[in-house]
Amino acid sequence: MKFMFNHNNMNVLDLEKSIAFYKKALGLTETRRKEATDGSFILVFLGDEQMGHKLELTWLRDWERPYNLGDNEFHLAFVTNDYEKAHQLHKKMGCICYENEKMGIYFINDPDGYWIEILPEKR
Repeated sequence: MKFMFNHNNMNVLDLEKSIAFYKKALGLTETRRKEATDGSFILVFLGDEQMGHKLELTWLRDWERPYNLGDNEFHLAFVTNDYEKAHQLHKKMGCICYENEKMGIYFINDPDGYWIEILPEKR
């Protein structure tokens, strides 16, 4: 029996703001969308056009408060082929929330506070 990663889910308060963030910060684009017939939820799947793994953003119509992320020990991780350029973009966007220069990594956070690790291609 074998398993393969398919997607990760994150619930978001402002779907369009989140889609714009992931496009600008990480180059992710919408690959699929599912809307409830009663309007109660929208699922948007984002991809990097290189791998099959997707990020699913879930918007819930009746959710009005920020999501409780607990201690936020979970995160996504992305590898970039131009670490310096990525760092400059994220610094300009004001979304860097933690840097570890000794390890050569940093984290950005999305509009809902989720952390995303940024790694250089070769470490």
